[in-house]
Amino acid sequence: MGARRIRREQRQVDMATSRRENGMRKTKERERRDARMVEILKKGKYPYTPSIRSWLSVQLDKPAAEIAQEDVQKLLAAK
Repeated sequence: MGARRIRREQRQVDMATSRRENGMRKTKERERRDARMVEILKKGKYPYTPSIRSWLSVQLDKPAAEIAQEDVQKLLAAK
């Protein structure tokens, strides 16, 4: 019984360490991705590639099929 508890506690410590270390890296990557997507949007025009539509969908909180050019322009003006 004690071994399961010890393994569980070790996993909890390992996962907390991983979140701390990887969290900063992921935050920086999100910022780089946002900047990259905004640049692509400024250069490109509708219809966009699936990766850009996926990013837009998250940013606008809409399904990709419902995103219109006006929505993109509003997002770019806000950024």
